[in-house]
Amino acid sequence: MLLDAAKEFKPTKFVHVSIDEVYGELEFDPTTFFTEETPLQPNSPYSASKASSDLLVRAYHETYSLPVNITRCSNNYGPYHFPEKLIPLTISRVLNDEKIPVYGDGKNIRDWLHVHDHCAAIDLVMNEGDSGEVYNVGGHNERTNLDVVNTIIKTLDKSDELIEFDGSFRS
Repeated sequence: MLLDAAKEFKPTKFVHVSIDEVYGELEFDPTTFFTEETPLQPNSPYSASKASSDLLVRAYHETYSLPVNITRCSNNYGPYHFPEKLIPLTISRVLNDEKIPVYGDGKNIRDWLHVHDHCAAIDLVMNEGDSGEVYNVGGHNERTNLDVVNTIIKTLDKSDELIEFDGSFRS
């Protein structure tokens, strides 16, 4: 619907915000990163839907010459973060001395970027991005979920005995 509206009203730029999960999994290696040329290999229904929306945006650019950009960002954190996500959930649970559910073995690696940095990147792409281009936005701040949880626990001076490994929880 948004793309159809943009086609009709002809904005100067349509910026579609996507996620790096459309690329699939990347083994942890501090010298290796996804690039804008990395093939799309989504591994969950959510990331597949995001990859599909990226392709729709690209198709509107190619078919209707709609001036678009796609940003693919890593995990954001910061104010107003959805309370069920890893960082705010962990903070809330630690402050209340409640068990912290950690999915699997906690070794899932994520790149973390403050939401203000993400907003600055979107603004930059909106004002200076070349039409039709994809821009990856990341923080080069890779951490395992367990590292993030342990950092919060240590910062709040609590015990790591609050950690509960749970196969059903996803951050």
